[in-house]
Amino acid sequence: MSDQPNTMGPNTMEQGIEPIGFVDGGRSDRRDDGWDRELATITLTDRFGVESLTGLDAFSHVEVVFRFHGLSDDEVTTDARHPRGNTDWPRVGIFAQRGSKRPNRLGVTVCRLVGIEGRQVRVQGLDAIDGTPVLDIKPVMRAFLPRGEVVEPAWVGELMTGYWDGPDVADDDD
Repeated sequence: MSDQPNTMGPNTMEQGIEPIGFVDGGRSDRRDDGWDRELATITLTDRFGVESLTGLDAFSHVEVVFRFHGLSDDEVTTDARHPRGNTDWPRVGIFAQRGSKRPNRLGVTVCRLVGIEGRQVRVQGLDAIDGTPVLDIKPVMRAFLPRGEVVEPAWVGELMTGYWDGPDVADDDD
């Protein structure tokens, strides 16, 4: 157990983490599958000039950090559950899955960089809905990708079937 003090209070978002931009376009509703079809634009807030994006167009992919904004406090879970409510898959803790109903409601996605125009970044495959606050954009660099073999349980492959390319399935329970 760490002796470090807990510095994450309930107002952390208000105390310094502010959106750098917002998702414009793409989906307006939460669905689990078919995200690679989605084109969206991240429009930076007025505090950022076009120079903040200088050089980003040399990369093929970006990693976008965002906040799931359409959830109320009572929807957040901190315990174990069956992903997407599927009892064929094991109950796993919130930190062993990537659902949106997380304690800090943070999402992270690697998506294709389609283009940049002014303070707008056009991406494909961002699994965030229209209006989502974007907290950061980072270029994807090979040196930061996993080193060594990536291991995951079999149920993850089943869950991800169609997530990027498959049919659109209405489901609000990630």
